[in-house]
Amino acid sequence: MKIRLAQEADVPAITEIYNDAILNTVATFDTEVKSLEDRQAWFKKYTGPHPIYVAIEGGAVAGWACLNPYSDRCAYAATVENSVYIRPAFQGRGVGIALMTALIDHARAHQLHSILARIADGNEPSIRLHRRFGFELVGVMREVGVKFGRCLDVHLMQILLK
Repeated sequence: MKIRLAQEADVPAITEIYNDAILNTVATFDTEVKSLEDRQAWFKKYTGPHPIYVAIEGGAVAGWACLNPYSDRCAYAATVENSVYIRPAFQGRGVGIALMTALIDHARAHQLHSILARIADGNEPSIRLHRRFGFELVGVMREVGVKFGRCLDVHLMQILLK
């Protein structure tokens, strides 16, 4: 498996993986699929301390991950929020571990201080992945999202980078 910064040519695969998550999981609270044009515009916003990485396995994009700005307020500049999405056929094969390693290494190299993760109830694999890297639960936001007809809690996890 190879981990690298995403390229514009990866956007169709990133879109496909994300749309699957929208339609079939609680990994995102988006409820409407994204167009390729939407994701191309989104992709162009990710540079510097806010990268998108892809995992390549057998020539295919097996998953992707990014660091998102937490807030546009200046005092939050050293805090980011992560996103990790794995193509279903590649789940449980170490793709998330490899992508998370790349994100944390990137955050440290850019002297970021904190990474946050918001993880919906029912996404135990993501909670386990984040715990593996030292993220701690800092709170639970009760019933803040509705997906698939259910009110869902969101676990807020955080790692402080040293």
